[in-house]
Amino acid sequence: VQLVESGGGSVQAGGSLRLSCQASGWTLSDNYAAWFRQVSGKDREAVAHIWTAYGVTYYADFVKGRFTISHDKVKNAVYLEMSNLQPEDSAMYYCATSYRGGDWESPLNYKYWGQGTQVTVS
Repeated sequence: VQLVESGGGSVQAGGSLRLSCQASGWTLSDNYAAWFRQVSGKDREAVAHIWTAYGVTYYADFVKGRFTISHDKVKNAVYLEMSNLQPEDSAMYYCATSYRGGDWESPLNYKYWGQGTQVTVS
């Protein structure tokens, strides 16, 4: 199983980015996927979660309507559309899947992880 994130970069406050997570060796359809982020020296925190079979989504409180998680069945990919980015959104963003159940915001409940894509907001 391989998850490859892309789309990160440097933007100014108020800007937007679209992160992509391409899966191979694993079918995201009829499954669960999530985005997490981590700042060096801090715990990894949940951003958004999607139950791809039904398009059910969950978001961390700090998202406040700024981010949207989505899934493309044909491309076997998950996306995170981020708008109105702020400096505090700067972090390494990770894609995760193979959710074990339980608290969707706990990184312990996901088996497979990508290597991350850096987002920097100035």
